[in-house]
Order: sequence, then structure tokens, then C-alpha cells
Amino acid sequence: MHLLAALPLQWPRELVAGWIEPLSKTPSRTLYFTDGTQVPEAWIAERQSAVARNAIPATQPARFGLIVRRASLRTFPDSTRVFGDTEDHDIDRFQESALFVGTPVAIAHHSRDGRWLFVLAPNYAAWIEADAVAEGTREQVLGYAYNQKSSRIISGARAQLVYTPEEPRVSRVELEMGTRLPLSVAVNGVVNGQNAYTSWPVLLPLRDPNGKLALRTALLPKTADSAAAPLPFTRANLLRQAFKFLGERYGWGHDYDGRDCSGFVSEVYRSVGVELPRNTGDQSRSPVLTNRTDFGPKASRATRERALARTRPGDLLFIPGHLMMVIGHVDGKLYVIHDIEGGSWLDAKGELHRMHLNGVSVTPFAPLRFDEATDFTDRLVSILRIP
Repeated sequence: MHLLAALPLQWPRELVAGWIEPLSKTPSRTLYFTDGTQVPEAWIAERQSAVARNAIPATQPARFGLIVRRASLRTFPDSTRVFGDTEDHDIDRFQESALFVGTPVAIAHHSRDGRWLFVLAPNYAAWIEADAVAEGTREQVLGYAYNQKSSRIISGARAQLVYTPEEPRVSRVELEMGTRLPLSVAVNGVVNGQNAYTSWPVLLPLRDPNGKLALRTALLPKTADSAAAPLPFTRANLLRQAFKFLGERYGWGHDYDGRDCSGFVSEVYRSVGVELPRNTGDQSRSPVLTNRTDFGPKASRATRERALARTRPGDLLFIPGHLMMVIGHVDGKLYVIHDIEGGSWLDAKGELHRMHLNGVSVTPFAPLRFDEATDFTDRLVSILRIP
């Protein structure tokens, strides 16, 4: 997590390099292109060169920007898709996450060709295409992002701004759950040629021809699912928010215009005012989230089952590489909602079957398995209750 307002006003080279190095390091595994050919070492070396570590200045002033369109965060300044094997083309190993319209970022570095920026977002740090970022002053960016007095927060899975022929850049822009847009003013009741009485006039960040931040008024329909503040933190609201994504295609690292298990949970909790770390491991180990039950390798199955029986709606269940949100218990069975790629189960003959759920799904917890001998209960490592 990065508290952008607390960053120093000057950044030494060591600080910037310390942000970049943990991410943009040489992969330890063999990777493959979409056509199945192996990624050569020379290609990786070229991506390492594009990071332009030697161009990091000895010291630089802090720079800030706002995201102007949904854009991917990448391991390297490159959009080429690479995979861990020749068959599975869903999990792009250089896809880290995605940022949404209005997200504030600190701009730490640029790629060798200037087409990519290394940015720090509130809950991640990675490479993003430069044309997705509009640079502004610290005051402009933080003032926009953390305006608590008069704004609209998207509480639906998605919302779309009104069609606007007068200003195509703000026309039909898609907004994601948790996006906060400051309210604007309609001059004589009109915005972009349309009376604003059926919509909320909101400020949208745009990028001018020089890459600098410009703000334009757009219209968010009052029929869109939005609120003036984060929704009340209740178990019922957590479930309502989670079910708004039901059936959405799974997207590793927010790929496919969707999200993955930890991104799904992060956006649900953000809509009720809780900011979570981006990745599953960081969520399960956060020193701030202390209402947690951890299970070591020697914990018995009975211990795990007793803890699962005490879970409540909204609790988070962690297994290696995946997490789920508890819905509740029906006839002694625990049910969860989660954004899951696969999932396996045993038939009556003890044969393992893959479900290929590939989306936000509701399932019972107990039948899900890793393999013939191990189910999710055996692999449960943590249960987290927020707050």
C-alpha cells in the first residue's frame, strides 16, 4: 500500500530503484508466446533494457497524475502477452493489475522510449502506458482523488457516462465499482448541450496534448448505481456488492476487462470504504488486518472445520493463490462467492474433474479440490474478518 500524500517531495535514485526492482526482475520460469514458442533470453534482456535503470536521476521531484482510462499494469514496459505453458493462454504472466479512471498515482520513472511510466498507485506499483496518465500538480491530483465533501462513488459493478457528442472524450466512459468522481457545476443547468437535472455533473480527468491534466464536466445518470459516500459497512452490503459481479469472466490481473479473486474482493470492500492490498498474499498477511485466524502446516482438519463453521457472511477464506468470500451456511454446508479460474471436484468413482468456472461464481466450499487427495479445507491457510 502507498500513502501518496506521505511521499517525500524529493526522490533519490535508491528510493525509485527500490520501487522498480522487486517487480521488473528477470523471470525465474520458462515463458512462452501466444504461438507456443519459448521466450528467448535475448527478448527478456531487451525488456530489462527498456526499464532504463541507468536513466533514473540521482534525485528528482515528486510527480503525480490521474488515470484517464482503464489501463493495465505490467511487469515490464511492454504489452506482449507471455504464458507459463503452451496451453493456458488466460494467465498472462506480465499482467499485474489494472487502474481505473480517476485513480491517483505517483510517477516514478519512464521507459527508455517514453511510452510507459512506472507508477505508484494506492495499492500497487507497476508499469502503465503513458497515455493513460495525465500529469498534474500534487495539489491537483490529491485534491481530486480525496475530495470527501461532494462526489459520487460508483456502487454498481459498472456505470457509464452520458453520450456527449460535444465532448467525445467524456462520452460513454465506463466507470468501475469504487471509482470516485468529484461533483461539478452545470452552467445554467446545462452540461455539454444537455440539461443536467436527470444526471450528476461530475469532473472527469483528461490528458491534454502535452500529457498534462485537464478536468472536464461530464454527466453521470442518476439511474446509475452510485452514492455520495461509501456504502454502510454491513454484511448485507458486502454480499449485495459481491453479487453485482456474478457471472463476470475471470481475468488474471484484471485482464479481459474483468478482475481476479483478490481484485474482486478489493473492489467489493472499497465500495464500503475499506482499502485492501491488491494481491492475495498481501491481504492475508496484512499487519493492519488483525482479526485473522491462521493455520500452520500442522493444524488438523478438525481445527480448520471448526473455524469454518464459525465464519460469517463477508469473511475471507485464503488458500494458496486464491481467496473466497463467505456467503453463509445452508443445512450445514458453507457457501462462498469467488472469482475463480478453475475448480475441481470428485465424482462418485473418485475421479477428478475440472469445472473451468472462469468467472465470479457461487459454490459450496467443501467439495472443491486441489487434487484427488486434497480439498480446499486441507489447504486453508487463513480466515480473515474485516474489521
